[in-house]
Amino acid sequence: MPLIIDYIFHLDQHLVGWIAYFGPWTYFIMFFVIFCETGLVITPFLPGDSLLFALGALTSIENGLNLWIILATLTLAGILGDTVNYHIGKFLGSKAFEKESGIFKGKYLEETQAFYAQWGSFTIVAARFAPIVRTFAPFVAGVGTMNYKRFLFFNIIGAVAWVCTFTLAGHFFGNFPIVKRNFHIVIIGVILVSLMPIIVPWAKSRFNLKSK
Repeated sequence: MPLIIDYIFHLDQHLVGWIAYFGPWTYFIMFFVIFCETGLVITPFLPGDSLLFALGALTSIENGLNLWIILATLTLAGILGDTVNYHIGKFLGSKAFEKESGIFKGKYLEETQAFYAQWGSFTIVAARFAPIVRTFAPFVAGVGTMNYKRFLFFNIIGAVAWVCTFTLAGHFFGNFPIVKRNFHIVIIGVILVSLMPIIVPWAKSRFNLKSK
């Protein structure tokens, strides 16, 4: 846990070190991280929103990352990740949730199904902005056998919107002096804001249960 906290608090510093050490390979590593975060149900814990914001900030510094390469590669990673996740869900089907496990928890399925109930097919886009749900939405779409062409349409829109929103936010605001001085606070803020789509419905359901 201390390592995770250190990584969050010094995400920008870690990434600067990666860029210096790996050079152009950094793009491939970031592609792989985003692909796994969106494409593999077993890795919902990987950074998503905060990583995009931090990478965006590093596109506006000297000897940093190229903004257009980051936007293109990570959008592609998001599209391919959701596509793989969809097909895994289609292959495994609902049997994956029959036995409760650390990965296939019923509450994850319920949270994702609640998203589908609220957003319909647009869930594939909306879920991009909600950690955990982002990883399970394409999987559940595959389990529910959503039409693939329909899924792919929303998949592409969601990936473009998600990557551009957080990366460009980091690019334009990440190097403001006040943001640079409090980067860890901003990163935590990004994480908390991205969790709101999950926290708010959960809090409402808890409150309603207690009030009955």
